[in-house]
Amino acid sequence: MKVKSILLASSALAMTATAAAAIDLTLVSWGGAYQESQLKAYAEPYMAMHPDVNIIWDESSAEAVAKLRAMNEAGNLTWDLVDVTVSDSIRLCDEGLAREIDFDNELAPAPDGTPASEDFGETLQNDCFVPQIVYSTTFGYRTDMVGDTPPTSVCDVFDLKKYPGKRALQKRPIDNMEWALYCDGVAKEDIYKVLSTDEGVERAFRKLDTIKDQVVWWTAGAETPQLLADGEVVMGSTFNGRLFSAIAEQNQPIAMLWDMQSFDLDGWIVPVGLSPEKEAVVMDFLKFATDTQRLADQAKYISYGPARKSSAPLVGKHATLGIDMAPWMPTDPANAYNPHYYDYTWWADHRDDLDAKFQAWLAK
Repeated sequence: MKVKSILLASSALAMTATAAAAIDLTLVSWGGAYQESQLKAYAEPYMAMHPDVNIIWDESSAEAVAKLRAMNEAGNLTWDLVDVTVSDSIRLCDEGLAREIDFDNELAPAPDGTPASEDFGETLQNDCFVPQIVYSTTFGYRTDMVGDTPPTSVCDVFDLKKYPGKRALQKRPIDNMEWALYCDGVAKEDIYKVLSTDEGVERAFRKLDTIKDQVVWWTAGAETPQLLADGEVVMGSTFNGRLFSAIAEQNQPIAMLWDMQSFDLDGWIVPVGLSPEKEAVVMDFLKFATDTQRLADQAKYISYGPARKSSAPLVGKHATLGIDMAPWMPTDPANAYNPHYYDYTWWADHRDDLDAKFQAWLAK
């Protein structure tokens, strides 16, 4: 069955390539160092193998749900493959905007023949989501702006007396609401229970009110490293790979605060509505881009852990710096001492409501 599906996909790809001089694939991602790692690890190698395929990048992943909803309403799909978080993939899958994946027949097995579903294991969160990386949202801080006692707790973000200066936070409720409740005394295991009540939501906003006038709100992951590099903020949240790039590649005076880092997964969804010819090319690329070697290769360029078990032993040194990448991974034991784990289903159920309340709070 696997052989048959592989042959069919290859045949469809060949027919599509013959039918057009060039096949444009629009891939949607997040920009910055992460997108560059995708480009180097699998987009460029794939285009080298398939000269008729041209990959175009769109950096709108933060707006993936809203834009795919609008495209669906307009009947005008302009995206071919979209990088999203798990919570967004759940919403897109539930709304019928993302295609279900036959993991074992449409994705590559591990080199030893282990089926893809077993190799990805717990990173498979729903029927539409193909994981790429394990990453975290955590804090970076300017080493020369925190005095002799650098921050050790996420709650130091809320301590304006000890660490005066601007903070950078992502312009969304996710992470900020959880950190606010945690630093207001809510136990980690009770965060979503408290956040499920109107009183809990207000409690989180009250805690955020204590630093609101000192916050620079960001929407793109590259913003916080730049704000830190420019000395415009003393600390800020962003994705751990962006901080790695600023510290290890750019030698900025920045250090990382791993306490209460929010573990997350990123991966692909295939939009519903592609033509059969375009879908064949997309699925061929997806199979290539998420195989064992490609996910291990991505870790050469950015400090995100590969989502496949079989990729982990292949992770080595940075492609240009030659440094060991393991200590920069969010999953390294030295960094994963107090992580926060998302409740993806909770956010899928509450995201639209919390988004509206968060925007209303920002406007006050």
